[in-house]
Amino acid sequence: MKKERGEIKRVGDLFEKYKRTLIAPERTVVNVFCEVVEEILGYRIDPKSVKYTPHTRTLALIGKGMVRSEVQMHHDEILAHMKGRLGEKNAPTTLL
Repeated sequence: MKKERGEIKRVGDLFEKYKRTLIAPERTVVNVFCEVVEEILGYRIDPKSVKYTPHTRTLALIGKGMVRSEVQMHHDEILAHMKGRLGEKNAPTTLL
């Protein structure tokens, strides 16, 4: 049997497999969190004071109580911005 040539694929579709299987690295998520908090709250957070667990998609802020309480007050807004930047699959689901 003769093998037929397939259809021409769009360039954007060539990486679809990798978009589905790969997840964002820990440092990328932490950096995006620090950027979002600075934009929304105006506080600069050191990335060293943020811990992210990719398996559970939990982000923990270690440090000042005042900043942590402000982050908890704007929990939903921060998560929404992070979903917009990282995508639904890569964004954290919980902020501690």
